[in-house]
Amino acid sequence: MTTTTPARRRSATRTASAKKSPSTRTTAKKTAKTTQPQRSPARKPPQARQPRSAQPSRTRRAPWAQSAAWQSPVTSYYLIGGATLLLLALGLIMVLSASSIPSLHDGDSITGGFRNQAIYAAVAVVGAVIITRLPVRWIRLLAWPAMLGTLALQALLFTPFAVAAGGNAAWVYFAPGVGLQPSEFGKFGLAIWLGAVLATKGRLLQHWGHVLFPAVLVAGMFLGTVIYSHDVGTGLILIMLVAGALWVAGVPISKFVVAGSAVVAGLAFLVISSGNRTRRVMQFLGMGGDDDPLGASMQPLRALEGLGTGGISGVGLGASREKWLWLPAAEDDYIFAIIGEELGLLGCLLVLALFAALAVGFSRVIRRHRDPFVKITTAAIGCWILGQAMVNIAVVIGLLPVIGVPLPLLSKGGSALVTTIAALAVVLAFARDEPGAKEAMAARRGSMRRSLAVIAAGGSGRG
Repeated sequence: MTTTTPARRRSATRTASAKKSPSTRTTAKKTAKTTQPQRSPARKPPQARQPRSAQPSRTRRAPWAQSAAWQSPVTSYYLIGGATLLLLALGLIMVLSASSIPSLHDGDSITGGFRNQAIYAAVAVVGAVIITRLPVRWIRLLAWPAMLGTLALQALLFTPFAVAAGGNAAWVYFAPGVGLQPSEFGKFGLAIWLGAVLATKGRLLQHWGHVLFPAVLVAGMFLGTVIYSHDVGTGLILIMLVAGALWVAGVPISKFVVAGSAVVAGLAFLVISSGNRTRRVMQFLGMGGDDDPLGASMQPLRALEGLGTGGISGVGLGASREKWLWLPAAEDDYIFAIIGEELGLLGCLLVLALFAALAVGFSRVIRRHRDPFVKITTAAIGCWILGQAMVNIAVVIGLLPVIGVPLPLLSKGGSALVTTIAALAVVLAFARDEPGAKEAMAARRGSMRRSLAVIAAGGSGRG
């Protein structure tokens, strides 16, 4: 009889357990895991979660938006600067063409109007070069002096220096041939001042008191002096300027609804209270009659005739027929009609594309810069220049009734040209201060110097 020892029994048990199937072993492991206490995953602290706006967007960007040139911090600077120079050059050429016949009619030389415009442009460009080199903090320090100075100029409209021209008493002459339009300088001073004041308000702009005082109150005073001079067109541009500044500053949209209703009511009252404005609006609505070729319908009809004559490529530079005293203010408010007549649809599209480039540059500065003063001031200047361009072009092509505002950088006029270039120079100074812009410009200047040095060394070596 064979006996089994305890050692042999333990060995047999281990052998039998080792021969179990793999499924049995897997089941045993799962059972062991379920018997162990489960640990809850660690929660992330609330501050580690990113807001929805900060999360990376899953939408694919356009190829041009992914390019290195578009992502460069100096793109805004070159976009605004290039569009400004091209518009200025085109404006000088068109002023030379459009003002030649009116200059002869006034007893001046054929280049009289162009000569004055070129002098203003040269002075403005020199001043613009200086402004673009100013630090942002210096421009902000100039806000209050600029506003007080422009208000002092506007107060001259209540003195004997004020002169009426074109139905508006918006000009101030200190001597024969030496005058200016204070409201044009007021746009510049008001834009910078609004940026400085609203930037200090911040979230306080949620309340009516901080919106009205001092920003809207001072802007309303300035607007009142403009309306007093019967310059409703400039008043409309000022409203656009203030609205752009308040919008970027963060004023709630509910306050814009209330303010917009008041503006519409005020404009309706101004139209009804003036016979000339009423005739213009009635003619625009087709209720004034077109039997008088020299009445309120003369400028709109002849502007459309000039645009239609130009066709696709135009009749040729300098070959306009409307400028032969057929279209009043051809070199001023209606210069877009001369562009369409001489350069055709292609020339008009070029002008629109350059203003669109300015709009893109303004939006880039607003989006990329960190300083709220820069954002608000750029928005005010953008609404002023782009809004005025839209109003002028809409009037010429018949989408708005006649409103006497010049086309920025293109129309003849020293005050408007100087202040517009100065405002664009301020935005260029802001663009130079974008994050990374100074370093990128310094690197480009360094590479340019090295390239010139290599070229010079190669030329001397060949000698």
